[in-house]
Amino acid sequence: MSCSPFDLRDYFFGELPESDRRQTDLHIKSCASCREELDQLRSTQVALLAIPDEEIPQRIGFVSDRVYEPSAVRRWLRAFWGSAPKLGFASAAMLSAAILVSATHRPVVLTPAPVASVDVAQLKADFSRQVNEAVEKVVAESDARHQEQTEKLLAAAAKRFDTRVRTYMEIAAQNNELRNRYTARDVRNAMFTEGVR
Repeated sequence: MSCSPFDLRDYFFGELPESDRRQTDLHIKSCASCREELDQLRSTQVALLAIPDEEIPQRIGFVSDRVYEPSAVRRWLRAFWGSAPKLGFASAAMLSAAILVSATHRPVVLTPAPVASVDVAQLKADFSRQVNEAVEKVVAESDARHQEQTEKLLAAAAKRFDTRVRTYMEIAAQNNELRNRYTARDVRNAMFTEGVR
């Protein structure tokens, strides 16, 4: 929502009077949210202009057209499935075929292979070893990440420290130069005042 006293859409489309347009120009230069809204209006316009125009259809299809008539296969299927005796016969034939196939093809019963004895102590030792290796790997990666972050932070702190030291040295040199100037001026003034006496 813009905080401009005028509608930004009217401003964008050039529908504001000249005096209101000037006021809105001044407001937009100082208001970030209104500039952002104006940018959004521009990007919307660009996106809309990028959409290709589509041709309007020249003719509308109607259900009465020959295109919508069912094919010969569809008519035959509709006639076949619409008949109750034919449907019953087809269902009985399929059921008989399924019974014959299942009777002639007996499933092979597989007996499970005997399970070898398991050394529980060895399994526990292997599991414990794998867990320890995984933990050591994660800890090493974490330590490496922390070490890298610490080195980066120390380098940044050293850089800031060097910059501050240089700045303080420059300030000290400037102060030293000013003190020398003031001392020389004071010496000249003292010599001048002694020469006047």
